[in-house]
This record gives sequence, C-alpha cells and structure tokens, in this order.
Amino acid sequence: MDKTTQPIDNELKILHGIPVSMQYDGSESLAQWQKKARKKLSELIGLQYYHPVDDETEIEYRTENDEFTETKFYFYSEVNYSVPCILRVPKNVKNPALMICLQGHGTGMHISLGVAKYENDRNKIDNGDRDFAVQCIKRGMCALAIDQRNFGERGGNPRPVCHAPSMVALLTGRSTIAGRVWDIMRAIDVVKKHFGGEFDPERIFCMGNSGGGTATLYASALDERIKGAIPSCAFCTFEDSIGRQNHCECNYIPGIRNYFDMAEIAGMIAPRPLVIVSGKEDGIFPSGAAENEFGRVKNIYYKASAKPDNCVHVIGEEGHRFYADKAWKAFEELDYE
Repeated sequence: MDKTTQPIDNELKILHGIPVSMQYDGSESLAQWQKKARKKLSELIGLQYYHPVDDETEIEYRTENDEFTETKFYFYSEVNYSVPCILRVPKNVKNPALMICLQGHGTGMHISLGVAKYENDRNKIDNGDRDFAVQCIKRGMCALAIDQRNFGERGGNPRPVCHAPSMVALLTGRSTIAGRVWDIMRAIDVVKKHFGGEFDPERIFCMGNSGGGTATLYASALDERIKGAIPSCAFCTFEDSIGRQNHCECNYIPGIRNYFDMAEIAGMIAPRPLVIVSGKEDGIFPSGAAENEFGRVKNIYYKASAKPDNCVHVIGEEGHRFYADKAWKAFEELDYE
C-alpha cells in the first residue's frame, strides 16, 4: 500500500490515463465529426444556459482622428448583463475585415487600444505586443475590443477576479468560458446589425493572448462566422497546461478531457486559417507540449480538411506574450478563399 500519494498526484494519473473519446478517426467526413464535436463542446461548457435578448445597444461616444473612427458602445448579451466594446474603423479603407481583439488576465480592453491606465499596462503594450487594435489599424483592419467577463470593466480592476464568478457559474451548469464565448457570438450579431456597413461581414477574425487566446480558440471552434483565428499563449495539452500548472479557475470545464484535448478544439476550426502562437519560455503553456499537440492538429484535422497547410505554429523566443511580427506574417500567408 502506498501511504504517501497526494490527491493531485492521483488526479493527474487519472487524467493521463483517460483516452480522448471523441478524437477524429477518419470513419466519417471531417465536417460530420465537427458538427457532432461542436454540439458536445457546447453542452460541456454549458452554452445551452445562455439565451439571447434584445441587445439594446447604446453608444457612449464616437470620436475620430486621421487614422480611424472610434466608437464605444454597450449591449446586452443576456438578461441583466451588458458587454463593453470599442470599435475602431480605419479611414480610407474600402470594406475592411474585422478582427475581434481579446485581452487575457489583465486590466482590460484598453490594452488592445494601446492605452495604459494601470501599473504594468505600458510594459504589456511595449514589450508584449498586446496592442492588438493598433496592429489591426496599421494593417487596414477594423478592430473590435471587448472587455471579457471578470476583466476590465467587468471584473476586478486593477486586477481580474475570476474565482467567485467562475465557481458560482459551475453551480448552474454554466462556465466562464461559455460566458466569454457567448459574449463574442452576440458581439458578432450586434456589430453586423448596427455597424454592418463599416466592415466586410464575411471577413471576421478573432485574436487574443492568454485568457483572450483561450476565448479565441473556443469561440472560433464553435462559431463558423469567425473565418480565422490567432490564439496566443493558450494552446497546449490540458494535462501539461491547466493540469500540471497553476492556472485560473476560469480555464476549467468539468468532464472535458473525457472527450477532447485542445487539438480537438482547434480541429473544429479546420480548414479555416489558424495561427497558434506560443512562447518558448512560457511557464504555464509549455511550448514543447504545445508543439506536440499542434502536430495532432495539423496531421489529423487539417490533413483531413481541404486545406492541410492552413494552420501554423509560431514560437517566440520569450515567455507568456504575443509575438506580433511572426504571428501576423504567418496569418497573412494563409488561404482565405
């Protein structure tokens, strides 16, 4: 009898031994598998407990400069819950694409805009390439920044607070991941309805780092209106990331590893363009395990699709941050037809 085993050791051993029961095996078309997989993933995260309401979109301000117009607005994504958003539209660009920009565990969507409000914001912008909206405008794209649940205006400034809302959500079958995905899906509805003339509705993309990368991955897997994705520092195996590393409660979905690993979630995006970004020194989403898991994405899911080369894994030399030059170069070289 082993009298020394600790609970975490036991749970990790169980996790390691469980097969991924819904891995694609080629016995049906990839599209058929994706349809079933999206249905199961929606159920696991609790998306069925979120219901649309009248968005009641309200514009707080609209400003402009030589480069872009900026509109801040709020909308209801579900009963009693409004979502803060800022839309930047580049000037003198005909029918631009739209990129949804998602920050992770930080002080809010203002970082996507290149605006520092709190301590360490400037470091994230200057040394972490997290000013996604600025990068989009430079490339002639619209940028939609969203304050995700428990971040920015929706939790804990100047520090995010995920624990209580994430745990309470689980009591009713909901999850923080589902709430964030739901807000993204409803944001697409809202911008197409109220700002549809300002961008190409057939070219909507999503990007984010860390918790923003996680939301990017799940939302792009579940909503095919997102035509391409750049999840950064959020992709790995469940075991080697949120299993073995110390992570926020908002990452966890009860029972998900019985059915999927992260390769399966990414596989629901195929054959749409996908650039997965990792940091070589990332301590919470280890790049080695991410590289191995990416091999499954490419060799199973994209290989079975019509565009086997439409996914790329970019690895930066530093840690848990975005790598703009490498990621954008890879994204712009993929097939969008």
